[in-house]
Amino acid sequence: MTRFSTACVLLLGLTAQSAAAVDFSFIGALTSDNDVALFDFTVGATSNVTLRTYSYAGGTMADGTVIAAGGFDPILALFDGSGVLIDQNDDGSSVPPGPVTGVGFDTLLETTLAAGSYTVSVMQYDNFANGPKLADGFRRDGQGNFTGILSGGCGAPLFCDVTGDARTGNWAFDILNVSEAVIVTPRVPLPAAMPLLLGGLGGLMMLRRRVR
Repeated sequence: MTRFSTACVLLLGLTAQSAAAVDFSFIGALTSDNDVALFDFTVGATSNVTLRTYSYAGGTMADGTVIAAGGFDPILALFDGSGVLIDQNDDGSSVPPGPVTGVGFDTLLETTLAAGSYTVSVMQYDNFANGPKLADGFRRDGQGNFTGILSGGCGAPLFCDVTGDARTGNWAFDILNVSEAVIVTPRVPLPAAMPLLLGGLGGLMMLRRRVR
């Protein structure tokens, strides 16, 4: 059974509501392979919204932050305000390749969304959302650090990509052309929740910047 656990998150920046479409940049880190970062955002009017990671190959975020390459292989899932799965993305079609592996594993989802509330999750491959609802959890819930199985090992206990390269838990994520976006209480799958809460929540700290 999946449970949502309360965790401490360090938020830097303003959280005032805005009706205008603006861009939001977030950075942070997962502490285990099957952690999930959740974000809520709102769209004030029908808009073309972009959801983009930079954690694998690095790059420059919407707020100008330069991200180093080396983070895990990210995937994302998009849900509507009722928690119904809309879409998932693995490996955006036009993202740059990582400098070490030569493959483009960052996510890029561009979609037209009606006015309303949405949730997007950032996970490590292949921890896809089970669907059809957010409450149905994710493929690797309860499995802990699983990525060594996918690659045959990378010399590290976690954050291995499918090429066998050892990565980090760092993520960087842009939510573009929306009214408001916030990270919600980080989702820690049980049974790993209690050890993480007691010993490792520092890795889930994040930074948010809003770009006008």
